[in-house]
Amino acid sequence: MEREKLGSRMGFILLSAGCAIGIGNVWRFPYIAGMYGGGMFVLFYLFFLIIMGVPVMTMEFAVGRASRKSIIKSFSTLEKPGQKWHFHGYLGMAGNYLLMMFYTTVAGWMLYYFYQMLTGKFVGKDKDQVAGMFQGMLESPAVLLIVMVIVVAAGILICSLGLQQGVERITKVMMTLLLLIIVILAVRSITLPGGTEGLKFYLLPDAQRMREVGIPETITAAMNQSFFTLSLGIGSMAIFGSYIGKDHTLLGESMNIAVLDTFVAFVSGLIIFPACSAFGISPDMGPSLIFITLPNIFNHMAGGRVWGTLFFVFMTFAAFSTIIAVFENIISCGMDLFHWSRKKSCLINLIALTVLSTPCVFGFNIWSAFQPLGDGSTVLDLEDFIVSNVLLPVGALIYLLFCVTRYGWGFDNYLKETNTGDGMKVPKGIRVYVTYVLPVLLIFLILKGWIG
Repeated sequence: MEREKLGSRMGFILLSAGCAIGIGNVWRFPYIAGMYGGGMFVLFYLFFLIIMGVPVMTMEFAVGRASRKSIIKSFSTLEKPGQKWHFHGYLGMAGNYLLMMFYTTVAGWMLYYFYQMLTGKFVGKDKDQVAGMFQGMLESPAVLLIVMVIVVAAGILICSLGLQQGVERITKVMMTLLLLIIVILAVRSITLPGGTEGLKFYLLPDAQRMREVGIPETITAAMNQSFFTLSLGIGSMAIFGSYIGKDHTLLGESMNIAVLDTFVAFVSGLIIFPACSAFGISPDMGPSLIFITLPNIFNHMAGGRVWGTLFFVFMTFAAFSTIIAVFENIISCGMDLFHWSRKKSCLINLIALTVLSTPCVFGFNIWSAFQPLGDGSTVLDLEDFIVSNVLLPVGALIYLLFCVTRYGWGFDNYLKETNTGDGMKVPKGIRVYVTYVLPVLLIFLILKGWIG
């Protein structure tokens, strides 16, 4: 059976960027940037994105493109006889499932809030009532279950239409709208009376703020964000590498994707800080920013219901672009491993992903007494911890070692694959850095995540 191919280079870039662009770009990046000295943090972030994130991304794409397989088979296709790198295929596969076990629930929240905004459910509510609405949603297993099932079914349906007709076509439309909506929202936010102060807080480098939280902490936070923003390590990028031709070098493509991902994270801050500043509300991080702080702001804003609806369309697309990308990886693994047809793999995974996503849903209500990581923690926190602190960074380290050591695929093979085609080339001189320095940086990140 011949492997499917993406129809266009733009499709590949938007799909890969869609996988990288997720909820963390919006609910984590602006807050952390503000906390760690604004522009100073952004400069460190860009530095680490170029020296850490992008090289590992080229490696994941190179393994995908050279093997023409999903993560489950890519290592066994490229490794030398008797080697054991292919075991990472199963680890990566587990990572994709585990990520979707909580991401589908959170995407469901976005969808539900879009519906709530659209139908005017927030109109006239005060701050406490808005907070109560979020709590009410979490405490209702029926609501969470319904929206989660809608998200899983929609994602699987899109993947079942095929790579070009479903995954690529829908993601292109969704990502184009996402980029358009985010710019419109940013312009609206910046032009709010009193928004300028928020803009200064976000963009002006503030060495004093950075010294207060600590320079090592700022550097580590920038490293962390720049690496995790790209969703590397579990093959959810490699899958799109396996669908493209050899016309363009992988460094150029990786840079394009990193730029798009950073653009969305950066512009999210242009929405959040001026809006918070205009209405005298302090910007928060995580779910409370999206589901409590921002709905409050939209309530005070002229035409807030329209702006709020647009915002939750954007958030739904950001979450959904990741879901389609990871679902495609999961479905492709079933096709590679068991030689299922696309339709069969979709049907089996529709059932599997729905069942696997229920613990996260129940973790907020029926099973809320189960607090795996201490007081107030949920099933979601546990699943997120395993993916973010174990599977992604350890997986990225495995991709790196596979590509740079003679015990794996080897640096020369990696370099040849990455530099095939037109565009920016990875210089041969990078060998010492990626073999001896980059692994140390990744091990530092892994240990920091475990100890922290």
